[in-house]
Amino acid sequence: MYDLAVIWEWISFSVRWLHVVTAMAWIGASFFFIALDLGLKKSPDTLAGVAGEEWQVHGGGFYHIQKYIIAPENMPEHLIWHKWQSYITWVSGAALLIIIYWVSGELFLLDPTKVNLSLWQGILISGGSLTIGWLAYDYMCKSRLSAYPTALMLILFFIILAMSWGYNQIFTGRAALLHLGAFTATIMTANVFFQIMPNQRIVVADLKAGRSPDAKYGKIAKVRSTHNNYLTLPVVFLMLSNHYPMSFGTEYAWIIASLIFLTGVTIRHYFNSLHSKGVGPHWTWGVTVLLMVLIAWLSSVRPTKTREDAESRSLTRYEQRFVAAEHFDEAYDVVIGNCSMCHAREPAWYNMKWAPKGVYLETKGDIAQNADQIYLHAGISHAMPPPNAIQMPQQAREILIAWVQDAYSDSR
Repeated sequence: MYDLAVIWEWISFSVRWLHVVTAMAWIGASFFFIALDLGLKKSPDTLAGVAGEEWQVHGGGFYHIQKYIIAPENMPEHLIWHKWQSYITWVSGAALLIIIYWVSGELFLLDPTKVNLSLWQGILISGGSLTIGWLAYDYMCKSRLSAYPTALMLILFFIILAMSWGYNQIFTGRAALLHLGAFTATIMTANVFFQIMPNQRIVVADLKAGRSPDAKYGKIAKVRSTHNNYLTLPVVFLMLSNHYPMSFGTEYAWIIASLIFLTGVTIRHYFNSLHSKGVGPHWTWGVTVLLMVLIAWLSSVRPTKTREDAESRSLTRYEQRFVAAEHFDEAYDVVIGNCSMCHAREPAWYNMKWAPKGVYLETKGDIAQNADQIYLHAGISHAMPPPNAIQMPQQAREILIAWVQDAYSDSR
């Protein structure tokens, strides 16, 4: 069973790698086409039916790009569809969420100090909540609100704000921010799957049948693509946030996440204006800096839960398995002596304000909860503790390995 932890870690790594690669491809294509669309210009010899054209140079070659107002007269023989980047990004992200936050839900998903949920309840909330945003957003886009794009986006922001608060009432800090990112990314991919692609297929079908396509289908796809453009940067931040405890390890993490959406809007507004008009509104950078200063201040507010609070809570069944295992007392002493000076609610290490990745290793519950991570990072590998901090003897690592192996052996 304990060998499975190594295999599972590499599966997680591989899926994460796929997720990052496809996300880069999707974001790159999205940013390129938005910039291209905003930078199109008409010239005296522009062909009839063409909205604009653009010359670009890259990699030693020149490119002449044209965009049709609706569609060309005839169906092109070779037509590239940009969709798989989005689909694979979402599928790989969903797989990663299952691997990390469902399979290892006792560690990464549930926070027993906030609400007492069983793992299956947490998983049900995790998966079910991702559809709420898409259903609400899609309904608004098809309602009369579609005529008021600013109002629509403000309502969407308040939905995101409510979800951010709600996630932080249930899940761990890192899970809450990750789920808000997944919540938003689901809206983005659903835009591609349910709106952008179907409307583009209608236009292609009309071309093949010799009919003149209706311009409204292209406009619908363009609006959804523009929305995705403004949501992209906040999603990237939220997906990276689990590496930075100052973003999720505070009571105000839900406000931090919400403010990040505003910085995404201001940054994209600057670059979209730059691509369209040749100059961007410089005030957006001032607003962005002010928002980031506010975020930094909120992140400095220390959590109110103390070590005494952690010691007083009841252990979960998952944690009890490791506390009851042979060698736990020895392993506890190893962790306290080698890890807890950094992984503490008030780290003793010089110039360290937060425990790395928000992982605490002070109480029996802390150490039992993080048993698998201790096994992987300080047992079978030498990733922790950092060699320039503490030289942890191999004998101590063998104690950690024996402890976790015994815990899994006893559970069979």
